[in-house]
Amino acid sequence: MDMNQEKTPLFNKLMEFQKHKPISLHVPGHKNGTVIPTGSKEIYQRIMSIDMTELNGLDDLHAPEGIIAEAQDLASDYFQSQKTFFLIGGSTVGNLAMILATCGEGDKVIIQRNCHKSVWNGLELSGATPILVSPAFDNEVGRYTVPNKGQLIKVINQNPEARAILLTYPDYFGRTYDLKPIIEAAHEQQIAVLIDEAHGVHFSIPHSSVPKSALELGADAVVQSAHKMAPAMTMTAFLHIGLSTKLLNSATISHYLAILQSSSPSYPLLASLDTARHYLATRTTEDIDFVLNSVLSMRSILATNDVWKLLPFHITIDDPLKITIEVRSGYDVNQVIRLFEENHIYAELQTENQILFIHGLEVFNEWRRLKTTVEKVTRELKINEKHATIEKHTNIFPKQISSLHYSYKQMKELNQVFVSWEESIGKVAAQHITPYPPGIPIIGKGEVIEVAHVHHIKQLLNAKIKFQQHNIQHIQQGLYVFL
Repeated sequence: MDMNQEKTPLFNKLMEFQKHKPISLHVPGHKNGTVIPTGSKEIYQRIMSIDMTELNGLDDLHAPEGIIAEAQDLASDYFQSQKTFFLIGGSTVGNLAMILATCGEGDKVIIQRNCHKSVWNGLELSGATPILVSPAFDNEVGRYTVPNKGQLIKVINQNPEARAILLTYPDYFGRTYDLKPIIEAAHEQQIAVLIDEAHGVHFSIPHSSVPKSALELGADAVVQSAHKMAPAMTMTAFLHIGLSTKLLNSATISHYLAILQSSSPSYPLLASLDTARHYLATRTTEDIDFVLNSVLSMRSILATNDVWKLLPFHITIDDPLKITIEVRSGYDVNQVIRLFEENHIYAELQTENQILFIHGLEVFNEWRRLKTTVEKVTRELKINEKHATIEKHTNIFPKQISSLHYSYKQMKELNQVFVSWEESIGKVAAQHITPYPPGIPIIGKGEVIEVAHVHHIKQLLNAKIKFQQHNIQHIQQGLYVFL
């Protein structure tokens, strides 16, 4: 049944509630934005006025029957899902819930090796046994992207007892792949297809230049970060159950979301999911055409120099809103980032030699500022002596198919010791080693450490790439391994 996508029931109810200037004799402690620390009133007062709790008429995320249920139903109708859940813990909580709802201790699950750290954490919580499929290196874009399609289908057919396959689509840089045959192969074996589509919420917009969502292609469950590419607040996401799936139970998903998500969810976050869905649902073909013309103009400006090269873009395969440049040998990517930031332009991500920029879903309007900055950055880089040399690609995934050396149950019983990088080779990692962003572990907990791993990590450390470790000084020296 088609629903009126112009409606925003959750947001509207909060605004209506606010208009009556209610007296708060309940939590939260800011009392509808009337109790605010000195100096922050101007920023927080308006948003706190709709930061409510589960009062009569405002529904309950964990047992929705009113406005939250209606807002989720509208999202389900727009995204064409069997059911859509609102998440206030990001795609992270969606990935955890998908895994816990499908996999138990010892169950096999096929995993794309270059997946987000939340997938690894979900595996550990569930106790599942991952079959790790390494991605292929794409020479055109100079990075690992996705596993070979034939390889994935082969692994699916060799492991019919697997409970699920979990893939990333698109990758952080917006690259997609031919997902439908993989979904069909998995379904032939009754294997549930779970998709981390954190960067693809806007794939729901029907346009010939925008890749199709995994939900439309037949996946059983899809997680999308609303805040990454749609106008929603940080920490918001959607979890969709496939329209025709028979391999997942939405009640089980709901059960784990109730465990993993806060019992006091933020109403401003929930309302921003309601309004983000409305925004996506009301984009027209003409709107997207204007945005794509804006993207072409931005690409043109970024292409006009010889300090870096603009990486290619392919319609229907690549997200048109992602723009990546690769810094040429002899220049320092950190210096490029620093010069952009000195001019108050901030990129999404840097690797040891690439920088990712993300165009929004509206036409860009700071053309003079962007062009002037690009010219200034290029000029300053050419003045300075070239000194950085980018090393050739290291094969950090030497095995196409791999597994963990120990089960997660075994790992709980083992002692750990800290060793230097040189001493770690051949031992089993007791921690993830994760550059962030993108949050994809180079070494996963339970994996045997290879020479290639250590070499690549040292490359990243020399390039001053940030790692998301508990003790940042330790990462310079080594890591914890199992005895």
